[in-house]
Amino acid sequence: MNDLPAINTAQGEARLVNAVGLHARPSVKLTQAAKAFACRVEIALAAEGPWVDAKSPVKVMRVRAPRGAVLHVRSTGADAGAAAQAILALIRDGFGEDARRCGGTSHG
Repeated sequence: MNDLPAINTAQGEARLVNAVGLHARPSVKLTQAAKAFACRVEIALAAEGPWVDAKSPVKVMRVRAPRGAVLHVRSTGADAGAAAQAILALIRDGFGEDARRCGGTSHG
């Protein structure tokens, strides 16, 4: 009998559809969503990495993914499936931002 616990993993990918990609606001939203889960959550611009901790705002912002880039998501742990689904849904939804809006408008 094998006494080792099963390790749950999940992964997927989604294209960034919001106007300016993975900038500060979406990075914070992604980090907050990742922190809602106990499992490890990571993102990358390529399936082979480099992978970064999605629970670290600084590391997520350093990814600097533009609109149209594909973000790869992988999670490992008890709630890995739910975490990956939630992060991918957030990305596909454009982080709740208007995907049609052009970034960089100035007021003043």
